[in-house]
Amino acid sequence: MTSVSSNVVFDDIFNISSIDKEGKKFDRVSRLYAHSKNYDMDLTLDYNIELFPLVVNQNFALALASSLARGPPTTNPDANEDEDKDRDVWRPDGKGRRGLEEDYDYVMYGKIYKFDGGDSDFVTAYISFGGLLMSLTGSFRHMTNIVLGDSIYVLLRR
Repeated sequence: MTSVSSNVVFDDIFNISSIDKEGKKFDRVSRLYAHSKNYDMDLTLDYNIELFPLVVNQNFALALASSLARGPPTTNPDANEDEDKDRDVWRPDGKGRRGLEEDYDYVMYGKIYKFDGGDSDFVTAYISFGGLLMSLTGSFRHMTNIVLGDSIYVLLRR
């Protein structure tokens, strides 16, 4: 999965099994249903079809990250506050520090709002990205770093 010294809390490759199987509700948003190749996880994800068009049976990489910064999370209390404040800022003019978003095609920022225990071995994490929803279901062993109430980035790449 991911290394201990990374901001990435989950990553896997998914294959899309269906898109909008319950009917299309919005013009620019679709809901995909996918299954992961490595960890046997099920994913439901709302995404903008104009920014990131996908088709059934297509594979894509998905990562969940606590920060877009590369490398381990910083917890140095002696660090300069002004330097820390601007370090992880994304800027449209390209002057901000390059982060994980450079390696992906589609990024959303959201919050983990619900975590279901479900069956003994399987759990489901629910994340909202400003109204676009995601659910990830699978073995709790692969989702130990996903914590209820945390803010999180989802990063997608074809």
